[in-house]
Amino acid sequence: MGTNPPHGSEAEFQTSEAVTQEWLATGAALFGRPWGFVRGVPSLEFLPDADRPEIAFAGRSNVGKSSLINALVGQHGLARTSNTPGRTQELNFFATADVPLYLVDMPGYGFARAPKEKVKAWIGLVRDYLRGRPTLKRVFLLIDSRHGLKPPDRETMRLLDEAAVSYQVVLTKADKPSRSELEKVVAATKLALTAHPAAYPEVIVTSAAKGVGIDVLRARIAELCLTQSSG
Repeated sequence: MGTNPPHGSEAEFQTSEAVTQEWLATGAALFGRPWGFVRGVPSLEFLPDADRPEIAFAGRSNVGKSSLINALVGQHGLARTSNTPGRTQELNFFATADVPLYLVDMPGYGFARAPKEKVKAWIGLVRDYLRGRPTLKRVFLLIDSRHGLKPPDRETMRLLDEAAVSYQVVLTKADKPSRSELEKVVAATKLALTAHPAAYPEVIVTSAAKGVGIDVLRARIAELCLTQSSG
């Protein structure tokens, strides 16, 4: 399953991203380097110095953030994956040598299996991070392509709008729905983004399991961070 042509159709959606071969190559080189865990940040005083661009990944619990990050860097065990919602309980920072860039895995939202007071603390941490981190270049908001935008996703989008943080939707698990289902989710997501001022209009369709869209995501991160950091 997932390898038949109807399920491979998610690749067709990448053409709208208009990624150049140059940035595809640059992204491949950037994420072909060894990446490592820097630190977990349970509260703002533990944040690393804001001395380089940062790209953060947000999404509902079990949307596949850890799997996507692992696929992005080509390392199976960098970000820990779990079937237990809410496993990521801190802001987890990752970096590579000689390139000034942090990847940030944010705590999942929606239905974390943890005490309510701890969930409240995570929400406060994320809110404060989004509002006060000057080096945060973009948040990639991960949405399960089988379900589309849910109320917790829309609430996070409102939070990102309020914080004036640029964000872009990445659809995950695109090998799971049928072609027609995926088309509907892509169209509905793009339409919803038009009402959000901080949202980047394009949607990146991915499957960490099949490798679909990972090259586009790598290229977009490279283009965003390497261009801005040099300028």
